[in-house]
Amino acid sequence: MKTIILKSVIIMMSLISLSILASCTKDEEPQVEKPKNIVEVASGDARFSILVEAVVKADLASALSGTGPFTVFAPTNDAFEVLFDQLGVSGIADIDAATLKPILLNHVISGNIKSSAISTGYAATLNTTAPGNNAVKVFVNKGSDVKVDGSKVIVADVMASNGVIHAIDKVILPANIVTHAINNPNFSILVEAVVKAGLVDALSGAGPFTVFAPTNDAFTALFAVLGVSGISDLTAEQLTPILLYHVVSGNVVSSQVSNGSVPTLKDGSSLNVMVSAMGVKLNTDVNVIATDVQGTNGVIHAIDAVLLP
Repeated sequence: MKTIILKSVIIMMSLISLSILASCTKDEEPQVEKPKNIVEVASGDARFSILVEAVVKADLASALSGTGPFTVFAPTNDAFEVLFDQLGVSGIADIDAATLKPILLNHVISGNIKSSAISTGYAATLNTTAPGNNAVKVFVNKGSDVKVDGSKVIVADVMASNGVIHAIDKVILPANIVTHAINNPNFSILVEAVVKAGLVDALSGAGPFTVFAPTNDAFTALFAVLGVSGISDLTAEQLTPILLYHVVSGNVVSSQVSNGSVPTLKDGSSLNVMVSAMGVKLNTDVNVIATDVQGTNGVIHAIDAVLLP
């Protein structure tokens, strides 16, 4: 009888020991951390605390926590402080949600674009406040540094479960057609001409406008024909009718262009538009070489020669 009881005790103790061992082994198993989405990553990084505050106020946290994928050019706290100084406000509390939302969406593009895949060109943002609900674009310039509408990428490839974050040193405000031209170095002579002609305010207005924008190479070719060295050799009175001849009323994207004569902002003048399988030509010999640079007050199409009235 004693032997049976002793054996029972031994078996019971063994079972208890195995149970304790199994429990300890289970507790000691490493916990797999759940991947964090873009909002969670930003929330855990002190550099982006103001950005997170803005995202919450604009009611975008749920959207940016979605499947995406998204590429976010994320302004740091220092970048927001610069913006606050420019706007004369003390912080996010002084900016309403309706104002914040398009600004924030102007920093987000679709896709998971790591730094190795970034190239120079225009990218459509999730900001669709442009005429016709078109997406406002940003100009990405990949040189020695990557810049997005003039904002420099200072930290790249902060990975999240639903995309990637690239930290930038300046808040990217949605660009109108003048700002787009300023941000793209290929339009620097056009910008110089617009400034000299005193048309900056007019072309920064509500519009909408469609601008056929000559590149720097187009202006250089014109200077050779005119026998001048640059914009400095032309008067504002000479420049104004030429520049207005490149502007059409309305937000006409490439899919809406058709054959015909279109009035310009230069009184009494029109452009002849010819659409073919080879592309779009203006006044017979001027080629449209890039299309649909969408801004908040209109759209730009680049051309390879200056149009003369």
